Amino acid sequence: MEFTTGLFYVFAAIMVLSALRVITAKNPVHAALFLVLAFFNAAGIWLLLKAEFLAIVLVLVYVGAVMVLFLFVVMMLDINVDRMREGFLGYLPMALLIGAIVVIEMALVLWNGYGNFAQTPEAAALNIGGTRELGRLIYTRYIYGFEIAAVILLVAIIAAVALTLRKRKDSKAIDPGAAVRVKRNDRLRIVKMAAVSAAGHDANSASSLQDTKETP
Repeated sequence: MEFTTGLFYVFAAIMVLSALRVITAKNPVHAALFLVLAFFNAAGIWLLLKAEFLAIVLVLVYVGAVMVLFLFVVMMLDINVDRMREGFLGYLPMALLIGAIVVIEMALVLWNGYGNFAQTPEAAALNIGGTRELGRLIYTRYIYGFEIAAVILLVAIIAAVALTLRKRKDSKAIDPGAAVRVKRNDRLRIVKMAAVSAAGHDANSASSLQDTKETP
């Protein structure tokens, strides 16, 4: 067995085991961590296929951004795991049906493609993960799809900025310019009042209270 073949079996075994732990772990945080481990092993398999660019994008985008965000959301939310598992068996028939369909599709693809190799695996791998080849395909054959994806991402960015700039009626925004231009006379007013002794003030209060009680 070659060294690269052994690495493939190691990465594949760890990825399958971590994927199983994603759906069987009781703690959502542990499930998210096992999913990160599965992504790292998938990136390792892509490196073996000489798809360095795809491996780096997988690590940077999914592990570095999406999964970290998902992990923070899971940790901040108070998720009641017992309540979520109450109706888990009700989805089992649908899950088995979808799983069977996926297995049948994979079997058909592998059965039709087995033995129909026009070139050796090494020669086929040279045209899979090259960054130059990927860029050529994106900007020639898949240019329209690439432009549509760019427009969708632009719309998402604009929507996120618009949500942050939306003013709420129940919140008061602070104007830094108005805070800097404020003057002492606008906020503080000195009022001169005649001095009143405490004893006289208490006597007047007591007499007024007595008059109020005597009034029918």
